[in-house]
Amino acid sequence: MTEKVLTIGELQQALDELNQDAQEEWTLIGGRLCRRFTFDDFVTAFGFMTRAAMLAEKMNHHPDWSNVYSVVEVNLYTHEAGGITALDFTLARRMERLARD
Repeated sequence: MTEKVLTIGELQQALDELNQDAQEEWTLIGGRLCRRFTFDDFVTAFGFMTRAAMLAEKMNHHPDWSNVYSVVEVNLYTHEAGGITALDFTLARRMERLARD
């Protein structure tokens, strides 16, 4: 079953809740849930991506992301649904926990 695209009100509420515990703010840009993670070095950034990739694979929900040295830019969007869903926020919260650890 395809996830339901969140309404504007649901998006704002979920974003507010996510940002309460986030080290840096997540934003909505171009219909995507976005965040830039900055680490001390490339190895730490790549380690984060490796752990996040294993989570994403288990969830069968894969981020659009890029890495340049110590920076990982993440853009979440549920392609099958055509928008941002609760699944994107679940992955975002899990990525936040990984980045803190």
